[in-house]
Amino acid sequence: MIYRRLGKSGLNISVVGIGTWQYGGEWGRSYTQNEVDAILQRGKDLGINLIDTAECYGDHTSERLVGQSIKHNRDEWLIASKFGHQFHANFSRTDRFDANSVLTQLEESLRSLQTESIDLYQFHSGSNESFDNAELWEMLNRQVAAGKIRHLGLSVSPNTNEFQVRKAVEYGISVIQIVYNRLDRAPEAEIFPNCQKNDLGILARVPLASGFLSGKYKPGTQFSNPDDVRSRREQNNIDEQLKEVAHIQQNEVPAGVDMAAWALAWCLRLPVVSGVIPGCKDPAQVEANASAIQLINTFG
Repeated sequence: MIYRRLGKSGLNISVVGIGTWQYGGEWGRSYTQNEVDAILQRGKDLGINLIDTAECYGDHTSERLVGQSIKHNRDEWLIASKFGHQFHANFSRTDRFDANSVLTQLEESLRSLQTESIDLYQFHSGSNESFDNAELWEMLNRQVAAGKIRHLGLSVSPNTNEFQVRKAVEYGISVIQIVYNRLDRAPEAEIFPNCQKNDLGILARVPLASGFLSGKYKPGTQFSNPDDVRSRREQNNIDEQLKEVAHIQQNEVPAGVDMAAWALAWCLRLPVVSGVIPGCKDPAQVEANASAIQLINTFG
């Protein structure tokens, strides 16, 4: 495994982490504790030390599965979680970004994760109005001082990221999580230079473009399972993206190279990207994701 410093947080993370949104049930299936245990154990065996989760991946469902799985070796993992939403049912959430609600969420996340401290606690895809709230960040920085949070982060939505990233340093944030992949290079223009200037760590989320960059799906593929978040997209948009993926696979991915591993390495070709956090459905997929480290240097 390769490790990189996560900006001024100083955390030394594996460049490939494990995303756990799927454990909450919004990717077409549910997971048992044994399945999660096997995935995380294989990740640990491969040197992965970063897990990314959130309170709204189910009603703390993902956090509980993760917490139960790693409670005996908690010190060998870095846990990144998020706040800001009340889960009601699949794809049904209510924003909860006021300071009191977030403090309640934090306490529930600590219980669910069976830990005394969350390594990285991230504002999760909220509006600029919700973000630009001094009372919220004062409360969170008090929790940092109390030891319940080690570092504060920001997981941004595409339509709010520039304002929030500019304000991040003011609020004590040291890590930015952002959508970045071969189909979405927008952060390269302004976000990455800003992060470099302020020594903010960068985590690339959705690095496989919701699985499209795995190479498994062809134009015309339909996601009909209503519990799969991709079923909520316009079919025309899916087809256009998959046509672009086919072009990339034919013209950019070397023959015989796994496209998913290539897509992760493509994100990591930039040293400013500290790590990627792809989801994985089983131990074999963890292995495939981890193999991306062998391709990073091929981009020159």
